[in-house]
Amino acid sequence: MFKRILVPVDGSATSRKALTQALQLAREQGSSVRLLHAIDELVYVNTYSYSPELMEEVRTAAAKVLGDALEMAKSAGVAADTQLVDQPAQRLGATVTKEAADWGADLIVLGTHGRRGISRLVMGSGADQILREATVPVLTIRGDDS
Repeated sequence: MFKRILVPVDGSATSRKALTQALQLAREQGSSVRLLHAIDELVYVNTYSYSPELMEEVRTAAAKVLGDALEMAKSAGVAADTQLVDQPAQRLGATVTKEAADWGADLIVLGTHGRRGISRLVMGSGADQILREATVPVLTIRGDDS
């Protein structure tokens, strides 16, 4: 049913849990997986003093997140590739849904922290953005911290 599964990854335990579920589904259905990591430079501009060195560290960390996820896919016997998106000022929902459309994804699998109340207002919800904007089915996997 799902031949191309897009999995946004950020290196968190919740993200790994979603990736594990996506890989199981992909293995069962003979699907391929695209592992996606998005960098939002504005997060770092607002939080830290912006510098090219900082952004290089962020890109190095992003490459490690994608490499670790790719190793998980290989260990699971699932065909996978990676996509790093470094698009300043683009919301996560727009990034993920654009990549899903460009790649021809049939399904997006992502982790959610399940934040509620004030923490959701303060932290926002990338999963909600993706759910609102996606044109393909979205499977959300709750993290253990939910």
